[in-house]
Amino acid sequence: MTDTPDRDERHLARMLRKKAVIDERIANSPNECGLLLVLSGNGKGKSSSAFGMLARSMGHGMQCGVVQFIKGRTSTGEELFFRRFPEQVRFHVMGEGFTWETQDRQRDIAAAEAAWAVSRELLRDPSVGLVVLDELNIALKHGYLDLDQVLSDLQARPPMQHVVVTGRGAKPEMIELADTVTEMGMIKHAFQAGIKAQKGVEL
Repeated sequence: MTDTPDRDERHLARMLRKKAVIDERIANSPNECGLLLVLSGNGKGKSSSAFGMLARSMGHGMQCGVVQFIKGRTSTGEELFFRRFPEQVRFHVMGEGFTWETQDRQRDIAAAEAAWAVSRELLRDPSVGLVVLDELNIALKHGYLDLDQVLSDLQARPPMQHVVVTGRGAKPEMIELADTVTEMGMIKHAFQAGIKAQKGVEL
């Protein structure tokens, strides 16, 4: 499409209107508080997004904590990377592996309960600015943890603490409690074409 002065003027007018709307919304949103973010859905990117927020929080000098439910048998790139910063990130890998691998519900329940005990310590510490609860939704989906207790502990956390919960199948009650909810949708995935999980992408 050919650029014309008329088109440039229309663009300017549209951007000025948009800026006015956004500036007004920002002015009407002065509050700050700890947020609960839920990342769910069948698409790739839930944990990746959470760890992106972890890196962002660290960049701001925040103390952070990570508890990984379910995952645990294989080291991941995020674990290897964030463990380089023990003075700023408490990283806990508490899972026994994917549920189709463990095939032992009572063992999975015990692992999830131990992981939640560590999570509660982080959720009670006002010095921790961000807590990532990776794959917590999966533990709740399978009934490994008491949902009411988890929601109560999340509500009782320090007022300025942010929490990111990941995993497919987020419970409606978790979605209701959350401040921000994102559902990752899958359009296409390399695994469908017989390509295994790759370091730096999935691992």
